[in-house]
Amino acid sequence: MTKVILASKSPRRTDLLAMLGVAHSAVPSQIDESPLPGEKPEEQVLRLARAKAEAVAAKSSGDALVIGSDTLVVIGGKTLGQPRDASEAKKMLAMLSGKTHVVLTGICLVRPGHKTAVGLSESRVTFHKMSKQEIAWYVATKEPLDKAGSYAAQGVGAIFLKSIEGSFHNVVGFPVDLFARLIEETGLTLPMLRGECRKRARRQDGKKVRR
Repeated sequence: MTKVILASKSPRRTDLLAMLGVAHSAVPSQIDESPLPGEKPEEQVLRLARAKAEAVAAKSSGDALVIGSDTLVVIGGKTLGQPRDASEAKKMLAMLSGKTHVVLTGICLVRPGHKTAVGLSESRVTFHKMSKQEIAWYVATKEPLDKAGSYAAQGVGAIFLKSIEGSFHNVVGFPVDLFARLIEETGLTLPMLRGECRKRARRQDGKKVRR
């Protein structure tokens, strides 16, 4: 039985895996996520996704599929991760206001003894123009404070999005379409993982009945 481990504490990624019917545990990798000198954004998200997955896989046992993922917002050659505080969140949103930016997410699937699968998803997002008052109000909701680029496309931040070209779930932080394709490179399929979930649920239900 293959256990699935998400090398992240992101509730958005947890929710999206749950949406797919994939039961999993979340184990943050605790790696250093600082960019390397001269590293391109695409290289950074792929490197960090792999580093997260490999760090957690090294501590796992048995048949495990470890999912590493990293997301960055890029505008004008500048990368935006999660803001350090409300002030930085306001600055990020002012940069995005009325403009188009790119969201990059790298995914790495590590299943010891099988091929490691790595992929990149890219989406283009255009914001409506935001006033200083709107930015201040939005930051006050605290929604932007733990999001790359300081906004949540699946939350209140959706009111500022004019258009999205590419995967919506990539903008949320986990492109489920890319994940489903990468699974097959590890010798598994999404239906197989969902099947494992159903088997575990039946066994748990059976134990409850016997008690």
